[in-house]
Formats: sequence, C-alpha cells, structure tokens
Amino acid sequence: MKKDILFACQFFYPEYISSAQLPFDTAKALKAAGYSVDVLCGYPREYLDGDNIPVEENVEGIHIRRLKYIQLDRSGFLGRIVNYFSFTFMVLLNLPKLRNYRSIVVYSNPPILPWIVSWAKTLFGTKLVFVAYDLYPEVATVTDTLGAGNPICKLMNHINRCICRRADRIVALSREMKTYILSHRDYPENAVRVIPNWYADHGPVAPDRENNPFRQVTKDRFTVSYFGNMGTMQDMKTLLEAVRELRNEDVFFLFAGHGNKMEALKDTVQAEGIDNIKIYPFLHGQDFQDALAISDCALVTLVPGATGLCVPSKTYSYMMQGIPLLAVMDEGDIVSDIERGAGRWVRNGEGGLLARHIREMKADPEMVARMRKTCRKLYEEKYTEEICTQQYVTLFRELLEQT
Repeated sequence: MKKDILFACQFFYPEYISSAQLPFDTAKALKAAGYSVDVLCGYPREYLDGDNIPVEENVEGIHIRRLKYIQLDRSGFLGRIVNYFSFTFMVLLNLPKLRNYRSIVVYSNPPILPWIVSWAKTLFGTKLVFVAYDLYPEVATVTDTLGAGNPICKLMNHINRCICRRADRIVALSREMKTYILSHRDYPENAVRVIPNWYADHGPVAPDRENNPFRQVTKDRFTVSYFGNMGTMQDMKTLLEAVRELRNEDVFFLFAGHGNKMEALKDTVQAEGIDNIKIYPFLHGQDFQDALAISDCALVTLVPGATGLCVPSKTYSYMMQGIPLLAVMDEGDIVSDIERGAGRWVRNGEGGLLARHIREMKADPEMVARMRKTCRKLYEEKYTEEICTQQYVTLFRELLEQT
C-alpha cells in the first residue's frame, strides 16, 4: 500500500536554516493531520549543531532518509552548481522508490530537482506539489548572473514547461509571485496557492538590554538589524549607503548571516574604517533570539526586479518579535504590510531616504511602539506556523481526496 506524502528537498531537520525548518514544520503538520509522511533529503553538513547524524531515522513519526552527495563551498557559483547537480543525481538514483507514494512535495532548490521528481508523475501517476521558494531562471537573469541565452537558462525554461505540465499544485509565497507565475508560466490559476512562509511563535520578548549579550556590541545605541542571506538577490549596496550616512550618529547596525556578498561587505567596512556596524556569521537558537530582542528595527531587501521571484524569509521572524520593518525593494506583499503601519519602505538606491527614516524612528519612540504592535498583529493574523501549515493540510486534503 502506498504512503501518502514524500518530501523531496535538499535541506531538512536537524539543519536550522529556514529552507530546512519550513519543510520540517509542514511535514509535522501533515503528520498530525493523519497522513503518513516520509522525507528524502540531503545529508547535513553546514547548518547544524553536532555531528554523527544518521542516514535514516524517525523523528516525530516522520521517516527521514538522507542522501550523501558532493558538497563544496556554497559561496561561489561553481560550488553551488556542483552541489545542486550532485544532490539531484542522488535523487535520480532513488527515482524508482517514488512509486511508493500517493503524492510528493518538491521545492525549487536546487532548481533542477523538481524536474527529476516530476518524472514520478509521468511514470507512476504520483500527485505533485511544487513549492516555489525561488523562480528560475529569473533569479539568475535579473541579477545578470546568467544571460537569457545561456544554456542553463534554456534548460531551466524547459524544466519549467515540464513542471507546469505535471504539477497538480504550485505553491507561491506571495501574491506577486502568483501573479508572476500566471503571467510567465503556462499554468491554470485555480491550481496556484499562495501560502506564505512563517516563523515559530516564541512570543515577543521585551528588549532587555541590561542582560542582553549583544549590549556590549550595540552600546545602547538605536539598533538596526539585518539577519539572513547577503547574496545575489539582496541589495547590500543601498543598505551600505545608509550605514555610511549614519556612521557618526548614535545608530548601530547589527548584521548576521551568510551569502556571496557578505565577505565583500566586511572588506568594505574594514577598508573604510566604518565602526557603527558589526557583521556576524549566521545566528540561530538563543543567539538569534537575543539579537532579535535588542533590535529596534530590521532591514529586508531584494534587488530591483526580484519581487515576485523570491521572498525574504527572515521577515516573519521580525514580525513575530514585533520589530518594525525597513524594506528596500519593489512593491509587493511586504510593502503592503508596511503601508498598514509596520515600518517604512524605500526603493532601491534610496540609501539617503533609508537613513532619514532611521533617524525619524530613532527620534520618535512612540511611533516605533505603534509599529511594533502593528507588526505583531499582522504576524498573528497571517504568518504563524499554525495558520500557514494548516493551509498545506487543506491543500493535501483537497488533492488526495481526488485520488
């Protein structure tokens, strides 16, 4: 007898990055709803505490099988490509096992993985749910990483056509992503579901600067934080303009994360002697909670043209904590939340205006307090783990009842 659902993704428990935690949360919700759930994922290497992770184990009733594959440094393009193809090849070797499932959830990273997994639809009649964290090849072409005529982009366009023919449902992370999918992919509107990402509710923590370990770093200054990816899709240039403009004022920037722009940012800060910013590696666990608690506002950013192609996942952790948002991006769902009173928004290249907004927020604690309440309220209305994962449960009830 076939099992209900298989998750196919590169990252999963016990890794702590969002692209591992979100599928794990979804799998747990589907298991709690009564479905049998298995996982086929990559063997963890970077984003975890401890070692000696078993190749197979059962966690909360979910059977996890981890595939070992070549894992090079992900900060460079070549390393990412090798990792993507290596993991996808290992999944290909396991393709016959996909016949044992009624449905499969596959994620857009690595970008070739959905193509391989979609063959299960053709070969075995397996229901297919494609979750679009990022849209390829657009995330490469909009940043000039690859030209539109590049063979990789042509391959990705072929993959997109295959996925759209085979997928029973596509999950978009935002309304603008759904709009983009419908205007650039041959796919029926009623089969695209908008389900945003989320962050587990730890409850908003009062900014206790007296006992916060980051107090020695921020020195009680108005703290503007940025956590998460500092990569190809993030506009670090505009953020750096604001940092430069506020370098002699009572404002501190707390950055932490990873990505291929992080080292360049560190080099610039050091070369220019900018001392109102501290850049840490990726924070998680209590360190991340402490960093959230000391933040007065938080930055989210995408490069021009990227809205609708991906969504900054750290946004939801800020809103959980009730931290006002400062967005540098095109218009979209995040900007809509900000316009309801959750923060401030500037377009790419408006570093001076971003600095002005930070000054205004620093000078008006009552305004910031109102923004905090709005952020938390919007989080409770739209972005809790329970609200979002239950939308996946609803999707699978609809999908599997048709079988």
